[in-house]
Amino acid sequence: MGRIESLIERAKKYPKRIVLPEIEDERVAEAARRIEKEGIAHLISTGKADKKKLVQAYYELQKNKGMTVEAAGKALDNPLYAAAMMVRLGEADSFVAGAAHTSKDVIIAAMQCLGRDRSVGAIFGAFFIEAENRPNGENGFFAFADCAVIPMPSSRQLSRIAISSADLLTALFKLDARIALLTYSTSGSAEGESIDRVKNAVTIIKEKRPDLLVDGELQFDAAIIPDVQKFKAPDSPLKGKANILIFPNLDAANITYKAVERLGNARAMGPTLVGLKTPCSDLSRGCSVDDIIATVALTSARVHLDKK
Repeated sequence: MGRIESLIERAKKYPKRIVLPEIEDERVAEAARRIEKEGIAHLISTGKADKKKLVQAYYELQKNKGMTVEAAGKALDNPLYAAAMMVRLGEADSFVAGAAHTSKDVIIAAMQCLGRDRSVGAIFGAFFIEAENRPNGENGFFAFADCAVIPMPSSRQLSRIAISSADLLTALFKLDARIALLTYSTSGSAEGESIDRVKNAVTIIKEKRPDLLVDGELQFDAAIIPDVQKFKAPDSPLKGKANILIFPNLDAANITYKAVERLGNARAMGPTLVGLKTPCSDLSRGCSVDDIIATVALTSARVHLDKK
């Protein structure tokens, strides 16, 4: 059994209350049927919420920013905001959306309703990627970040993304994190702005978390293929066995995860949004029913960890 399937099985042991606000989407509806049948989560409908209560709570939350009750009512007509406010008020444990909305829409609703976790210092999206019959990473299993939120992360943001991704991988899957910060250069083979950002980020990570195994700048192949690492980066402590890949910008991350998923016949779970006060997850608008189910399980697992 792969790690994604194992996580789904684990979620059945502690099913959480999850809102799927896009239930009118055929894929979401089918995923909901399977989730309920298999006992992966307890699904909560936005239609059963007390809208007046949600509107008043959202108004109170945003009134210092010029929000009116009328505007709050219009905002709560959007199922994303209704779902996020249900989570904020404790009527659900989390929500998963994005099959029928853009990542931007999901992220803004989550930020406005759930708030930032200042201890993380950045909001970002992490994918867990599993490619069958591959020796790379953790037997074909990787974390990719940031694939959803920050177009051009600073060195400090890259460091926070890397540290939080490592902690998440270890907490969810009991794996030792091996972090590679990627760019188009390996060990000084080129020069450029993204290379400088990555190098600075590695320095920050080593200062803040000397317990973590990290290296950069590295090209993709030098990070995950030992034979290439020996040639390009013989001194790399990762030994070509990185299981967390941190990308220099959103273009590279988003394109790579989709290419790996579609051309490499890999399974992608997420992106789960990190850096909010309550865990929640986005979906790709190209997601499958299986993707939705896996992401609900991932979200439930994160909620379970937070409540321990």
